[in-house]
Amino acid sequence: MNTLTRFALALLSAAILGCQSAPPPPTAASTPPIDAPAAQAALLPFASDEGLRRLASADAKRNFAALANQFEAQINGTFCGPTTAAIVLNAVHTRSADLPRDRERLRDGDLKNLPPGADLIVPRYTQDNVIPKGAKTRAQVLGEPMLINGQSKRDFGYQLRQFDEMLRGNGLVTRAVVVDDRMPEATIRAELIAALNRPDTYAVINYRREAVGQKGGGHISPLGAYDKGSDSFLVLDVNPAAASWVWMPTATLVRGMRTFDTLENRGYVIVSVR
Repeated sequence: MNTLTRFALALLSAAILGCQSAPPPPTAASTPPIDAPAAQAALLPFASDEGLRRLASADAKRNFAALANQFEAQINGTFCGPTTAAIVLNAVHTRSADLPRDRERLRDGDLKNLPPGADLIVPRYTQDNVIPKGAKTRAQVLGEPMLINGQSKRDFGYQLRQFDEMLRGNGLVTRAVVVDDRMPEATIRAELIAALNRPDTYAVINYRREAVGQKGGGHISPLGAYDKGSDSFLVLDVNPAAASWVWMPTATLVRGMRTFDTLENRGYVIVSVR
């Protein structure tokens, strides 16, 4: 198997496992090789006695309940971005009169037995109906080649700025932050905690699973809380088939965001209501 073939297989595998937009080139790594077992050991499952205790004592968790109430799992390996967007939008607009109605998932015959005028659809944002509001098409999210720096490339999932643009297209006020080598860990921690402490403000992270001791590629998920005692953030992983909700130490989380993705490093998005 030649190098090009191995690279292509790695790209596809990463996309399926972890919502990867693109694997980093061999020369792009800005951090030393990770000690995967140590990183994995640092992740504490939320569904554990200690995990639940951390939530009870967490210093910042203003919108945890709203996110948990709207949580859903991604329906395929590239939809971590749309899933996260749908969760946040439904948390922001819960029970609003103008929520969209997604009829794309209805099957032929689903409505034939309903009374005249009845509407079966529950109004809400879905992983499908948030995508058209962004510049990246559904086909491109699923691997259709697109132009990147003048070259035609497959770009599975969402890069940080693509995801941010899609959120803004759906009416949210956002601030995307690229975590480069110059950004202090203390600054990142403070900004994420501040977001988790404010009403109607949400923090979404874009990180590389391998860099935090998990299997898979790039990933997007919302944060639910911060616990000062353990200096860890609760990652509400939208792909439970790959990983559960976990408490992730700040240093580990920053390492996962400080990874290269196609054009620049990953990072986070602070989301607020317009």
